[in-house]
Amino acid sequence: MTSLTSFNSPAPGVSLSLAGRTALITGGSRGIGAATVRLFRQAGARVAFSYQSATAAAEALAAECGGGTDCIAIQQELATAEDGQALVAAVATALGRLDCLVVNHGIWPSHDAPIGEMPVTQWRNTLGINLDSVFGLVQASVAQMKIQPASEATPAKGHIVLVSSTAGQRGEAFHADYAASKGALISLTKSLSSELAGQAIYANCVAPGWVATDMSRAALSDPETSKKIFNTIPLGRVGSVEEIAGPILFLCTPWAGFCSGEIFNVNGGAVLVG
Repeated sequence: MTSLTSFNSPAPGVSLSLAGRTALITGGSRGIGAATVRLFRQAGARVAFSYQSATAAAEALAAECGGGTDCIAIQQELATAEDGQALVAAVATALGRLDCLVVNHGIWPSHDAPIGEMPVTQWRNTLGINLDSVFGLVQASVAQMKIQPASEATPAKGHIVLVSSTAGQRGEAFHADYAASKGALISLTKSLSSELAGQAIYANCVAPGWVATDMSRAALSDPETSKKIFNTIPLGRVGSVEEIAGPILFLCTPWAGFCSGEIFNVNGGAVLVG
């Protein structure tokens, strides 16, 4: 095995490089997704990212990160398995290969919905976006990773990082649809690891807690709700999008070469479980 370090040739810092790699990041036009797009580009990867409707923001981000074949924005609805498959096909056509899949998109209906009153349409919509499309993305990505020639940059054939949530670990009252979908991603990560690790395809998961994003703004802006949230976080604050993007990047580098099936908690100490 080749060592990751060479203590005879000290460097000014430690590199988390994705040079020579191609990544797909879903939900990349804002929040955690946009921070991840920027970080992956800084690490040297070519990046394609999906967005649903924020065309101006997506185009601006792609241009900021190099544009051309270095950073591509693809408009794609992600509500079904077929949607996920279509996105991967578009990326493979545009960039020629796919080395890293980061599944970041998702919805969290902000209104409370007691389970006895939750509309079936809400349940199906949440699971369609948060889970069904993920199946299509993973299925098509794994197929692409298996048939493409190995990258000279790394012996790994591919990396898959699913973004779950603390809600997927401890549940969330009045948001059973969201918690169920995110819990399923944790189980999917472990299943993928068991199936794919021996084929040099790494599957891991990042599980954020509360993060300052557009999706959480309403809850964090409410004084009573935000006080309850902060009281559950030992660090006493919510996370930044960059603090989630960092672990996602790490899991796609050789420094995470012995991590497979891992649930990486990034929540300020709010959930001390795997």
